[in-house]
Amino acid sequence: MKRLYNAFFFSLDGIKAAWQEEEGFRQVLSIGIVLSIVAFFIAQTWQELVLLILPCVLSIIVELINSAIENAIDFTSLEIHPLAKKAKDMGSAIQLIACLFVAFVWGSYLLNRFIF
Repeated sequence: MKRLYNAFFFSLDGIKAAWQEEEGFRQVLSIGIVLSIVAFFIAQTWQELVLLILPCVLSIIVELINSAIENAIDFTSLEIHPLAKKAKDMGSAIQLIACLFVAFVWGSYLLNRFIF
């Protein structure tokens, strides 16, 4: 139980650090919260609600992973290295795909629900 207790507070420290130091995390979290609140008003079923919130949560998780990758690379060395650039670019690509997924899910839902 002590390990779970410690892990919980370490996780909170990670979220706090991401909020304080990562602008991208603040942006993604803010958008995710706004879209999740909107989802409560426009979703007609529990399944729709979950499927609208899911890509938002996924995008927040991906941003935390991307930030962790960037911080680990920056800790290792501040020198410009092709492999460091490649790792950072791949982390950024993961976030791009997650954001496109949010846009696709929300865009297709809104078109289907309100236009077609």
